[in-house]
Amino acid sequence: MTAQPDPAHLPLSHSARAILDALDQRGASFFGDLVNATGLLRTAVEKGLGELVAWGLVTSDSFAGLRALLVPSDRRRPIGGGGFRRRGRVAPFGVETAGRWSRVRGPVPLPEEAVAEAVAWQLLRRYGVVFRRLVTRETLLTPWRDILRVYRRLEARGEIRGGRFVGGFSGEQYALPEAVGLLRSVRREEPRGELVALSGADPLNLVGIVTPGDVLPGVATNRILYRDGIPVAIKDGGGTGERYLVEVTPDERERFKSTLVRGRVAPLVRTYLGKSRPAPTAAT
Repeated sequence: MTAQPDPAHLPLSHSARAILDALDQRGASFFGDLVNATGLLRTAVEKGLGELVAWGLVTSDSFAGLRALLVPSDRRRPIGGGGFRRRGRVAPFGVETAGRWSRVRGPVPLPEEAVAEAVAWQLLRRYGVVFRRLVTRETLLTPWRDILRVYRRLEARGEIRGGRFVGGFSGEQYALPEAVGLLRSVRREEPRGELVALSGADPLNLVGIVTPGDVLPGVATNRILYRDGIPVAIKDGGGTGERYLVEVTPDERERFKSTLVRGRVAPLVRTYLGKSRPAPTAAT
């Protein structure tokens, strides 16, 4: 939705501008074609591509290109191959294997009214019921007042419902017609004790927003445990342990803890950056 920066007003290096001109003239090109078209050294073309990617002006056919640019120089596969071999772990890919590089075409600017309507529908499909307090953590692309105008218009057309669907919150509330029926059915359901654990970065992390208590930061290392849709325990990724939001028995405590705790898998990017644990050496 944001406008693409104008390359003419950016502090680009000579290599980056030469690559940009080549892409404008030739279209999508492989790394070797860019080297031939610009007449630059391979290392200069690689640095220029990294600069253009950082400015959001250039992209490649695969993620291998971005990964190759993120790998430290001492972990990269030598450009051009040859007989030179690096010691230690070396990334199994290079900038030469990234496929074609091409210009990023800027999006067509949308009218503000169209953006507001798209955001309004996105929030409705995500939550079913929408009100001001609920979207506290959302990064809205348009002011809330513009979204409210869209909701009022949709309600007048009979596409959504307006009313008081969630108690304890001020302001206007709007809901999808099917969401109203689901809310009524939830009231009639008997508790089943179903446990669902979510990441703190999940949009359903509404602890402290629609429930009493402190807000749980929306980061991936935090965990929330819901029982029948009600938060009962949280785990702070900072290592402070589990915190229970309701009275629990010793058996429930162990069950909640085992559901919250999960094994942390090292992200693949650690391998690309050469931060993996060294392989164990055989005893002599």
